[in-house]
Amino acid sequence: MTKLTAANQAKAPSQRQLRVAEEIRHVLSAVFGRGDIRDPDLAGVLITVTEVRIGPDLKRATAFVTRLGRSDIAEKLPALRRAAPYLRTCVAKELRLRVAPDLSFQADTSIDYAMHVDQMLRQPEVARDLGKTEKPETGESL
Repeated sequence: MTKLTAANQAKAPSQRQLRVAEEIRHVLSAVFGRGDIRDPDLAGVLITVTEVRIGPDLKRATAFVTRLGRSDIAEKLPALRRAAPYLRTCVAKELRLRVAPDLSFQADTSIDYAMHVDQMLRQPEVARDLGKTEKPETGESL
């Protein structure tokens, strides 16, 4: 058996990490909303930043991005990587941090997965199984 130590356990993000990550998400969302990026591959593209995760040293941040209603965000990731230095500058100007974090971008597939699960739950076979009602007092099936 292996002994569990702090080195091999995943630590939950600190309050500061969560707060800084949320502020970075707001800054990136504002930049994408204004359309400040001049990259032709990103012109007119609406990008949603769903989550930002930042490391414990606040030097690296990963932004999870998606395009609502579309699943072609993977095609836009190279353009986002090209725009990362500009976006880092925007974050540095808006936030008072000792070091502006390096930004990386990753496609957020959680929305696609949730839509897939929702579609599965709406299938007649599953709806039939879920349609059983329960008595409120006893919890038994009718």
